[in-house]
Amino acid sequence: MIQLTQVMPEAASFVSGNGHLKGETMEETGVARSYRAKSLEEQQAAYDSWAKQYEVDLCAMGYRIPAVLAAVSTRFIPSTAAPILDAGCGGGIQAEALIMLGFGPITGIDLSEGMLQVARAKGIYSDLRQMTLGEKLDFADDTFDAIISSGTITPRHAPPSSFDGLIRVAKPGAPIVFSLRDDPAQEPEYPEAVKRLTDAGLWREVFRTESFQGMPYGEPQITHRVHVYEVS
Repeated sequence: MIQLTQVMPEAASFVSGNGHLKGETMEETGVARSYRAKSLEEQQAAYDSWAKQYEVDLCAMGYRIPAVLAAVSTRFIPSTAAPILDAGCGGGIQAEALIMLGFGPITGIDLSEGMLQVARAKGIYSDLRQMTLGEKLDFADDTFDAIISSGTITPRHAPPSSFDGLIRVAKPGAPIVFSLRDDPAQEPEYPEAVKRLTDAGLWREVFRTESFQGMPYGEPQITHRVHVYEVS
């Protein structure tokens, strides 16, 4: 799942099809519904209802994060890494890119059962489970050779404590590749959590991209980086 805070008028004109964005006000879109959610249950319902249109909407806004994260993964995730966890997998837009590059098997987790249904239909995951980042994940310690998380650990979606859970289920030496906002509006708790875990010696920074617009046609004011941290 991905965070969106504003749809620019020129972005809405890109979407046709069933008119999910075109002609709608911000208050009516799946984007807005996901951000208005005041509880996990409301957020789950928002994404369940948005699931079938989600990737169409994001691609219309120039969604770049999956391509950047896939490129970074080819540098820092060994081709033999297995299993890989896709944390906040949504409908599988990120895993599709990795499967094309020869990675797998991949396990996906997401809050939304509607999103998981879309992912199941693609047949690209070895396992899909409904779980909530920030809560204890139903995996044993040291399970995964690598972890990816694309556009998920972000305000009003997955909390900063999500990183703690991902470190627990990653094997020592495993790369965790994730996107994180870096614009001035980013809530400080997220970079603070990354620093806290680094200072505690639980992981170390390996790489970060330059800042880039994740959705240049939808929210050009929001920028991201893709980071790679190696679990200790």
